[in-house]
Amino acid sequence: MTAPVLLDRHGPIALLTLNRPEKLNALNYATNDLILAHLNELEADDGIRAVVITGAGRSAFSAGGDIHEFSRTIAEGIDVAVREFCQRGQRMTARLENFPKPVIAAVNGLAYGGGCEITEAVHLAVACESALFAKPEINIGIPPTFGGTQRLPRLAGRKRALELLLTGDSFSAHRAHELGLVNQVVTDGSELEAAFALAERILRHSPLAASRILTAVTRGLNTTISEGLQIEQEQFARMAATRDVHEGLTGWIERRMPDYQGA
Repeated sequence: MTAPVLLDRHGPIALLTLNRPEKLNALNYATNDLILAHLNELEADDGIRAVVITGAGRSAFSAGGDIHEFSRTIAEGIDVAVREFCQRGQRMTARLENFPKPVIAAVNGLAYGGGCEITEAVHLAVACESALFAKPEINIGIPPTFGGTQRLPRLAGRKRALELLLTGDSFSAHRAHELGLVNQVVTDGSELEAAFALAERILRHSPLAASRILTAVTRGLNTTISEGLQIEQEQFARMAATRDVHEGLTGWIERRMPDYQGA
């Protein structure tokens, strides 16, 4: 049986591929769990410095949660549905959001529901021109369950997010770019290349500094500015005594590229 998520290593960049193309890469429980398992493996792998996530095939990044599976779960009762569907999906998107290495989505088609929520949760995203996004959960009588009611307003603003959440209307890759959901829109078929190129631009720098930036931004977004500045100070303090800081400063003074070792 083919795994619902494929893991490939390309030097320091890991590629996760949602691999249910016959189901438009819908996020069933096995997919969610395997994403988490791969992220745990990749966090412990010092040779991996960035992660790209995409969908198999050309039709979809992910069409969202597996409704057939979810409908069977909700029939078992509210407690089971909350635990197995909602909490499971929230753990997955929270793990992506808080991952200590840069995670970049290469959106290659439909990104509906949970697929859109993955895009919201990851640090950076590239979408092909034909990619289509939507928050369609209201069409089946539920609110988003993998963090969409919380992350989209933070990215797009309350009123723009509410329009999408309350109507369920689809929107284009260019609209997603305007809303701050994706960083780049590229020609169809070049999104994976663009995501890898973006990762390579990050890999020029200290992996420790990148991790500290990710932590400061992710934690600071949910605090006051004064609390966020304290988080920033803490992350700086964690970097100040590292070899990478001294190498970065020496490289700048000597007008050469620093040789970062992640230490």
